Amino acid sequence: MHLPRFRAARGTVSLLALCLAAGCHRLPPDGTALVGATLIDGSGGPALHDAVVVVRHGTIESVGVRTGFHLPRRTTEVDATGRWIIPGLIDAHAHVARWALSRYLAWGVTSVRDVHGTLDTILRIREEANRGEVAGPRIYTAGAMIDGVPSTYADALPAPDGQAARKSVDRLVNARVDLIKVYTRVGPELLRSVLDEASTFSVPVTGHLGLTDAVTAADLGIASIEHMSGVPEAASADPSALYAAHREGFFAGWTAFERAWPSLDSAALGRVARALAEKKVAVIPTLVLHDTFSRLDDPAMLQDTMLRFVPEEEQRRWNVSDMVARAGWKPADFEAFRRARLNQDLFLRLFAAAGGLIATGTDAANQLLIPGYSEHREMQLLVAAGLTPRDALLAATRSVALLLGVDSLGLIAPGNAADLVILTRDPMSRIQNTLDIEQVMVRGRLLSADSLRASWQAP
Repeated sequence: MHLPRFRAARGTVSLLALCLAAGCHRLPPDGTALVGATLIDGSGGPALHDAVVVVRHGTIESVGVRTGFHLPRRTTEVDATGRWIIPGLIDAHAHVARWALSRYLAWGVTSVRDVHGTLDTILRIREEANRGEVAGPRIYTAGAMIDGVPSTYADALPAPDGQAARKSVDRLVNARVDLIKVYTRVGPELLRSVLDEASTFSVPVTGHLGLTDAVTAADLGIASIEHMSGVPEAASADPSALYAAHREGFFAGWTAFERAWPSLDSAALGRVARALAEKKVAVIPTLVLHDTFSRLDDPAMLQDTMLRFVPEEEQRRWNVSDMVARAGWKPADFEAFRRARLNQDLFLRLFAAAGGLIATGTDAANQLLIPGYSEHREMQLLVAAGLTPRDALLAATRSVALLLGVDSLGLIAPGNAADLVILTRDPMSRIQNTLDIEQVMVRGRLLSADSLRASWQAP
């Protein structure tokens, strides 16, 4: 019984030997070697010149220099001389829409952290993108956020009490979300219930705070804070008017929150910054959101040529003038929002000096926040706030990976995910150079940025 199979095996080996001798071992390439670029690997260390990055099966196989490099078998060489390679960018605060997926890739954003959407819809998009069924970034999502009552948005999960909050956490965990987000109507006791239940499953909680100040949220164990929310409440001598505005509604709360910044004392901001840093709470400042909303009274905002990359249907949905009317914003509000930017930048400098982790987020695809492109504006605003280009790039790569708890992202190193961006100019000399994208690699697949843009239907 065993002898015929043994002979068949020997015959197979002999055929394989003949095939190798005849040269039929030339299987198609399954790897790519990027050769000759300057590598900024995301570690924060010095750049590696004349680098070689070998990628195979969606993973970084090796990192080295061109001297002594021998092209491995089944590997295609790509000449990257005169280019710069950085890790794929990560947007830490996104609201993912299907139309936006290829936009993210074209601007080098290879992963996004989605912080609220209609639960079934965002979970479906996440699975399709992460399985590679659609071209898009890796997606990590909170699913639907948890809010107090009445909830700000109809697709949020309203929690009138702690028991309901725990059930919402359980529902989200069963849906396999990557994080949990709480919203502005969640007060300290409700937040305590969310954090306690989430800790059972080791799922991190982030917050767009309103009825809870940032230091209280940090003491309770929140992992991160969106928009620098809760900072004015924590830095104010009497935050009662802010809490009253948050109870009134979202726009009233946001307006009061922004208008509070200019009056905040630098010593109080420093105290809050140090408290958050000591508690290891990450901050996603979304400066591009603050900056954009502060200039909505400028008609030129609606004439931005970059808006051509946004479908007309989406621009109609934004309906900026209607949003401004609903918010009740007047010229004095926009002036206050612009004054707020000075102390927001100061807070970030103090937080960074205290060792706090800053992660880039954009709030795309909300009004005038273009998916992918806004990530670069966020880095530019971080540099304008006082961070170095290296710090800003780390905030858009390794820092977000640390926030997500995903070791394989944000760092170009053997064994990590092959997500990277090839630039034609040095981002360390000028942060605006991150926009000079030639190619993007996601999951080991090399894509032309120009080709991605050309594939979009003209708006």
